[in-house]
Amino acid sequence: MKLLVDTSAAVFFSQKSSRLSKAAYEQLSHSESEVFVSAISSAELACLWASKKVVFADHWKLWFRRMLAINGWTCLPITLEIIEEAYSLPDLAHRDPADRILIATARLERMWLVTTDRIILNYPHVESIS
Repeated sequence: MKLLVDTSAAVFFSQKSSRLSKAAYEQLSHSESEVFVSAISSAELACLWASKKVVFADHWKLWFRRMLAINGWTCLPITLEIIEEAYSLPDLAHRDPADRILIATARLERMWLVTTDRIILNYPHVESIS
């Protein structure tokens, strides 16, 4: 299974938080799963870290790189096609540009989006897991 992990889900996974379901943990830990994050997550982490909404032992950049390395996750770039898809999504009430990019990436790459965002989880045009 191909998975795209949103920013909050990556943080919750690293903290072993109960905000992620057992099914999400199993998929993220399963050796057969291909796990990806979007480069937009690094921007979201920078903003969260600067506003003190997340605290890491190290700088957010080091934390992000370590999460990729430890878990074998691949960081995907943001392309023109992703931006075009993000702003052409059908019936999406979500205004957050980062979440639009995540949804678009998951759709274009045919991935399941791992998220705790209720708007995304209820959005019928992307496969998601919490």
